[in-house]
Amino acid sequence: MKRREFLKHTTAVSAGFFIMKDTLANSKGPVYGHDNMRYTMDAKWGQLNPLKNPVNDCHEMVQDKKGRIILLTNETKNNVLIYNKSGKLLDSWGHEFPGAHGLTLSKEGGKEFLFITDTNRHQVYKTTLEGKILMTLDCPMETGLYKKNEEYVPTEVAVADNGDFFIADGYGLQYVLHYNAEGKLLSYFGGRGPETKNLDNAHGVCIDKRHGEASLIVTDRTRNCFKRFDMAGNLKEVIALPGACVCRPVIKNDYLYAAVLRSPDLNKENSGFVTILDKNNKVVSNIGGSAPVYTDGLLQPMSQAEKIFLNPHDVCVDDDENLYVAQWASGKVYPYKFTRA
Repeated sequence: MKRREFLKHTTAVSAGFFIMKDTLANSKGPVYGHDNMRYTMDAKWGQLNPLKNPVNDCHEMVQDKKGRIILLTNETKNNVLIYNKSGKLLDSWGHEFPGAHGLTLSKEGGKEFLFITDTNRHQVYKTTLEGKILMTLDCPMETGLYKKNEEYVPTEVAVADNGDFFIADGYGLQYVLHYNAEGKLLSYFGGRGPETKNLDNAHGVCIDKRHGEASLIVTDRTRNCFKRFDMAGNLKEVIALPGACVCRPVIKNDYLYAAVLRSPDLNKENSGFVTILDKNNKVVSNIGGSAPVYTDGLLQPMSQAEKIFLNPHDVCVDDDENLYVAQWASGKVYPYKFTRA
C-alpha cells in the first residue's frame, strides 16, 4: 500500500473508532455533575418487586467489605435490603424498625457491624450484618437534658477507630452525644440555640480524617452548612453551603459527598441534588444541581438545575467511586446508581 493510501486508510479507521466511542458514550445517556466528578445515571438499578420487597422512604446506604450495598428503609416488611453492585437483591431482613433512619457501618477487630437509628422508637441499635441486635441505647435521661423519651429523636451515628461513637439527635434537642464502645455516655455538645456552636437539624455526623487528625463533621441543615468540631466538641470550622439543605456527610478518600434534600430551603419540595466537596471543603460538583460558583472566595447560592431527584436523602460511594442515592418522600422509589464517567 502506498504511503498516501495508508494514511488515508488509517485516518478513516481512527475517525470511525472515535465516532463509535462517542456513540457508545452517548448511549449511556446524559452525564451529570461538573469538572472531573461526572456521572451517568441508572434509575433502574435498585428496582425490585414492590409486592415482595417494598420500600417506603429509602433513608441511607453503606457498602460492606464484601462489596455489598446495604439499604435501610422504614418499611417494616424488610427494613434492610442487601444488593450486589449490579443491583441484584442478595438478602433482606428487619421488621422492628418503623422509624429506621440512620445506617452506619462499624469495623471492630476484623468484623463489621451496623448502627441503626429509629426516630419512631427514639432508640439506637447496634446489630450484626445479619440483623441480630447486640446493643440498644435509649434516651440519655442521665444528661438531665430530656424530660421525656419523645424529645430524643436520633438520626445518625459516627464510629471512631477506638470504638467510641457519636449519636446525632438531629430531630430532637440537637445534641451530639459521645459514648464509649460499651455504650456509656461520656459527654455531649451542640444543642439547639442561637450561637454558632449550636445546631439546628443536626441530621448527620461523620468522622473526618482527611487531614490526619480526626474531627467530627456535623450537619446543620436549616442553616445550609456543615460544622466541623474537634473530638471534644469544640467548634473549629463552618462549611457554608448556601442554598443546600444537606443531609449526612459521607467521606470517601479526599472527597465529601452529601445528598441535598431540598434547595434553597426545606419549604421547597422535590428540589434536591447531590453535592461533592474536595479535601479543602470546596464544592467541585453538583449532580442535578447548579454549577458551583465562587466569587471572592465565597460560594454562591446553589439550587436544583435538573429534575433527576425529588428529595435525595443519602449517598453511598462504592469501592469503584460509583454513587448510590437513596430518596425520602419521593414516591417510594428504589435507589439510583451513578457510574463515574
